[in-house]
Amino acid sequence: MTTSARGATGTTADPALLVLEDGRTFRGRAYGAVGETFGEAVFSTGMTGYQETLTDPSYHRQVVVMTAPHIGNTGVNDEDPESGRIWVAGYVVRDPARTPSNWRSTRSLDEELRDQGIVGISGVDTRALTRHLRERGAMRVGIFSGAAAATEEAALLARVREAPAMQGADLCGEVATQEPYVVPARGEKRFTVAAIDLGIKGMTPHRMAERGIEVHVLPATATARDLDAVDPDGVFFSNGPGDPATADQPVELMRGVLERGTPLFGICFGNQILGRALGFGTFKLKYGHRGINQPVQDRTTGKVEVTAHNHGFAVDAPTDRVSDTPYGRAEVSHVCLNDGVVEGLRLLDKPAFSVQYHPEAAAGPHDAAYLFDRFVELMRDGNTQHDATPLEDQRA
Repeated sequence: MTTSARGATGTTADPALLVLEDGRTFRGRAYGAVGETFGEAVFSTGMTGYQETLTDPSYHRQVVVMTAPHIGNTGVNDEDPESGRIWVAGYVVRDPARTPSNWRSTRSLDEELRDQGIVGISGVDTRALTRHLRERGAMRVGIFSGAAAATEEAALLARVREAPAMQGADLCGEVATQEPYVVPARGEKRFTVAAIDLGIKGMTPHRMAERGIEVHVLPATATARDLDAVDPDGVFFSNGPGDPATADQPVELMRGVLERGTPLFGICFGNQILGRALGFGTFKLKYGHRGINQPVQDRTTGKVEVTAHNHGFAVDAPTDRVSDTPYGRAEVSHVCLNDGVVEGLRLLDKPAFSVQYHPEAAAGPHDAAYLFDRFVELMRDGNTQHDATPLEDQRA
């Protein structure tokens, strides 16, 4: 939740104060707009890709702490945004670039934050702040700059603790498109996909279009009738913000897709939606996975890939056995090698799979691009699962 003073006058010399809900504070200087903002404090470990991070709708209502110390050196351009605006509630950096230097840069990051009313703070010991969040967990936070920073800390802390928590937050409808739109296939059209926008990034339909897919992006409130109007060869459920436990309508829509046997692919929030549709629970991680250097093992091949993550919730599913669900057998297909968190699901009797991370690589490595090809294979093969052999049988 941001209550920043949009268009407020101020400079980077203005004092700023970061207040965590457990009472710890960090002082620094204003960065971006001057005012105040509230959200959930999280950290991102990416050393590059800050523009994609800022414009990722999955960061809605979160205050992002960048672990890389030097931010803003390539400025801001008009090619790299993943949506039409900055979605983070606030931004925390240690050492902002004084002068951007890149041939594509059109303005500084500080200017962009200020123009979009995003309150940030610089000069903070982000290493100490990140260690605190790892030890104590993600928590509510407020950033106050300018006149707001002069308020008594006890009063500011009380306001931080009044801010809404991320657990129980229903946010995907706040970031999704309100009207359907189409991203045409590049080259010869091979398939039609209905993409449910729960907070979709711009590069995702682009990656499908590269493979000859015409993508019909539908609002988060899409119904089975909306899908019928598209008559898709496959259905895609996107990433998005908030608590998956609140996303009842997308879960019901996905169950309908599973009943029909239409090929299905979900990422990030879409992975959690699939987990719920299959009858698994979801839970909030202590501090989440955010960044572009997270190691994940694809258990169907044994290969390890470095992946882009942005999630604070995860699916609670058994990783050591095949599970029976209302839609047939299911198993965990991918796991995070840092902590064993479920990073992917696949059905063995239906053409459906999902991953918890971002295979579109914006920003991030391209290790997971093959997942879009798996989706193409499912649509090409119709209702035949590409490889329905359980992992435990493959290992035998």
